[in-house]
Amino acid sequence: MTSNWIETIVGAAVLVVAGWFLIFAYDRTEGGMGGGYELSARFNRVSGLTIGSDVRLSGIKVGAVKSQKIDPETYQAIVTFSVTKEVELPEDSGAAITSEGLLGGNYLALIPGGSDEMLADGDEISETQDAVDLMGLIGKFMYSGDDKKASGSENKPS
Repeated sequence: MTSNWIETIVGAAVLVVAGWFLIFAYDRTEGGMGGGYELSARFNRVSGLTIGSDVRLSGIKVGAVKSQKIDPETYQAIVTFSVTKEVELPEDSGAAITSEGLLGGNYLALIPGGSDEMLADGDEISETQDAVDLMGLIGKFMYSGDDKKASGSENKPS
């Protein structure tokens, strides 16, 4: 008989922990943001930006990336993202794909403009800055010295 009580208590504890986890996950994701409006932006490179990535303004999360697709005519990536309704952005605002650090993921940073007109649901941000290819930059830096050695310019007297 005591075995049934122990199983019941352990089962209840598991349900409480699972419920806490669901509340925690809801609060940390877009579900806890309370809706908002959608905007889009076009980029030449969106490396590292994924669906669900943060959209931040002044370092504070104000939305999330909803979708990514390719424009078949321009071959640019179209990123659709949400912004919480409490944040109104001027129509001349910009968007940049930024890295959290060397080992961190990428997020979409919003840069507010100075216009009196505000962006509305479905509008597109035209001022964008693509993701930086960090590995490409490191490769260029590492192998830039090899070009000088191959041409012999490094050992020529002045």
